[in-house]
Amino acid sequence: MPRGDKSSYTDKQKRQAHHIEAGYEKHGVSKQEAERRAWATENKISGGGKKPGSGKSSKKS
Repeated sequence: MPRGDKSSYTDKQKRQAHHIEAGYEKHGVSKQEAERRAWATENKISGGGKKPGSGKSSKKS
């Protein structure tokens, strides 16, 4: 996955990042900087582009 690829994010994470970006733009931050800050904020909130349920799984053997 190339750097900057947002495909591993859930729809909810994408919506939240877009909303955060709009807030930064409303406060006069440039479009590019607002996008960068929005994704950094979303990563801090959600822990990155992880999908729900992706973690350790218990295997019964």
